[in-house]
Amino acid sequence: MYSFKELTSIFTEKFTTTTHFPDVPNSLYEPCNYFLSLGGKRIRPVMCLMGNELFGDIQEDAFDAAIAVELFHNFSLIHDDIMDAAPLRRSMPTVHKKYNENTAILSGDVMLIKCYDYINKIRSSYIHRALHLFNKTAREVCEGQQLDMDFEQKENVQLEEYIHMISLKTSVLIAASLELGAILGGAGEGNCKNIYEFGRNLGIAFQIQDDYLDAFGNPEKFGKDVGGDIKQNKKTFLLIHALDVATNEQRNELKNLMQTNPPDKVEKIVSIFKACNVDEWANKLKEKYVALAYTHLEKIAVVSTRKKPLMELTDFLFQREF
Repeated sequence: MYSFKELTSIFTEKFTTTTHFPDVPNSLYEPCNYFLSLGGKRIRPVMCLMGNELFGDIQEDAFDAAIAVELFHNFSLIHDDIMDAAPLRRSMPTVHKKYNENTAILSGDVMLIKCYDYINKIRSSYIHRALHLFNKTAREVCEGQQLDMDFEQKENVQLEEYIHMISLKTSVLIAASLELGAILGGAGEGNCKNIYEFGRNLGIAFQIQDDYLDAFGNPEKFGKDVGGDIKQNKKTFLLIHALDVATNEQRNELKNLMQTNPPDKVEKIVSIFKACNVDEWANKLKEKYVALAYTHLEKIAVVSTRKKPLMELTDFLFQREF
């Protein structure tokens, strides 16, 4: 069996040496190739391969499904960058900044369409299940993105609403990547359900960690500026919980800081987070979802040694301590 690192290397070699788009019109396809050249961690497609290997040797179909997953993920990033007016992605200009917004929309669209060429390569005995899951996931990711935008205009967002949004926007693609691989590996309905829930809970836990690191992370260690979400008034796990447990004085100060945007906004809000013990709460919530993920992994009916790579992947994802 392969480790996550080994599978990442194998997939990256296959993905980057495959020609995904034609040359003409260059104005449409060159932006696609540019964006794909920016790289990425390849976590989702490699999860597809790991979900497949959990039930036996990796099938060639799993590589086609993994490529479809990676193209879909990149399509969603191109469109997300437009909606967020983001100037950079992976430290390079986003497609709509390097080219223009209309080109970015079309390039994202054609990348999504290309996904189905790879899904269509799956052998007929599994293609209907795989296509149903892929389409369901694509729709849910769009629903999650819309909810995220809706929350920007909503004054009060409940924790359950936020978890639902994150589950759709982020977690379902992780979960579906694993289940796609499992389907192509011949997994039964029960095993598919458990590997999906393993991935979904893992995705929620990862988002909790990401929210935490945005406020409390060391920028030198984690390679990110502290307070990006705070500056944009994003309704993260941390802010939602702080508004829920804060005193009236703290709550009013939080709302005032979000409206006035003073130079020391990040420092003051982080200080309120600490006073509300948001950091400790976030750690416990993350561990809750990691534990839920492991519960579903344990239920999968294969020998325990085959689960080791997924356990190692989980350790890798959460090795950045709070």
